[in-house]
Amino acid sequence: MTRDWDGHTYDRISDPLVRMGAAVVDRLVLEGDECVLDAGCGSGRVTEMVLERLPRGRAIALDASPSMIEEARTRLSRFGERVEYLVADLAGPPAVERQVDAILSTATFHWVADHDALFRNLAAVLRPGGQLVAQCGGAGNIATLTEVLRHTGDGWTGPWTFATPEETRRRLEAAGFDRVETWLQDEPVALQRGEELDTYLQTIMLRAHLDRLPPADRPRFVRAVADALPSPVLDYVRLNIVARLAD
Repeated sequence: MTRDWDGHTYDRISDPLVRMGAAVVDRLVLEGDECVLDAGCGSGRVTEMVLERLPRGRAIALDASPSMIEEARTRLSRFGERVEYLVADLAGPPAVERQVDAILSTATFHWVADHDALFRNLAAVLRPGGQLVAQCGGAGNIATLTEVLRHTGDGWTGPWTFATPEETRRRLEAAGFDRVETWLQDEPVALQRGEELDTYLQTIMLRAHLDRLPPADRPRFVRAVADALPSPVLDYVRLNIVARLAD
């Protein structure tokens, strides 16, 4: 799967994910002078909310997609040198040169296959006692879409890791975190059939599937998936994480 996304289109259509992300940002406990890593910053819309809570602090905007980072640079330019930008893959060490006070992540961890390695890598750049506050797809996420994919094209259901709260708690504790809270919540996203649904599927949900197809076949695949969905409602189930790195 290509690491790059269509950052400009993502920025335009990501309102549902930004709405979920705002609730995650609210869980951060901040004094205003911290350094916060946004692990999977996308186009910077959620990072912007974090920076507004850091009048004396700074953020590191990290994403595997160069296109996303370019969008984030534009959106966050008003914060000047209080933002550092990194193109890096969370499947490996996040290439952060200093320890951070907190790590935020929204709508990203489910794109990483190995969550044991993911949490070890994040722990390595977090100061003792620092916060990890995150949300991603959890067990049962997009179950309806997954069932459609099982019967469309070659039947591949996708690259995602949708973990349970229990296994996530075990992985976090093994990586050195304590005071761990993990839970699932339903967050259905209703879209309009037609261009809105098709663009959302193409840009976010089906990008890994489309990478496997010749360009000429991609519009037909998106249309087949959209038509097979019983309704234009994506049954998101979000896995929430609040934890501290052990002192």
